[in-house]
Amino acid sequence: MCGRYSLSSDGNTLVEEFGVTNLAAWSARYNIAPSQAVPVLLEQDGSLEAKNLHWGLLPRWAKDKKTSACLINARTETVAEKPSFRAAFRQRRCLILADGYYEWVGQQNTKQPYYIFSQSHRPFAFAGLWERWSDANGSLYLSCAIITCPSNTELERIHHRMPVILPREHYAAWLEDGSEIKWLTGLLKPAADITFNAVAVSTFVNSPAHEGPDCIKPRQP
Repeated sequence: MCGRYSLSSDGNTLVEEFGVTNLAAWSARYNIAPSQAVPVLLEQDGSLEAKNLHWGLLPRWAKDKKTSACLINARTETVAEKPSFRAAFRQRRCLILADGYYEWVGQQNTKQPYYIFSQSHRPFAFAGLWERWSDANGSLYLSCAIITCPSNTELERIHHRMPVILPREHYAAWLEDGSEIKWLTGLLKPAADITFNAVAVSTFVNSPAHEGPDCIKPRQP
């Protein structure tokens, strides 16, 4: 699964990487947690647009916002059929921006956090879904979830699953309404080996209240 991640790249780097100018206002975050507002890219009228959505997808049919706490991830194996995700998979796909994510190894109170990031040290995009939900008063709530898949052979020692990280050349097709479901499903696979690093970091990151570069600082021997 993916339950915590970072987007610590500066705004200019994000604009350069994704070509959306309003990302320049983004403030670096090292410990993004579920329910928080996160930057995603959507296709609007044929062009990319950045929006802040709540991490934790809330289906349209949900009775209240509490449901979203359980839906931070969608599994590749069931995303096209599961009622919570299938409509969004067909019609509301997004790119969730990141430059690293965390996984924990161990048991109970002895878990060691690992920070996983691209060897290029560049930001990248998780394959995501988004949804609209309105309460009885008509207030709109926009939310999203990260799609996960089995880990590649290099990272399975850390965790048996990883987020789907899309190649840059597939961004446009992932967002496009007319893309075929069978072809989209084919994109939902692990990143190639030897493209990501996993580094043990301090347990400082364990608390969602903690923020800053210390979250990704390698653990001292």
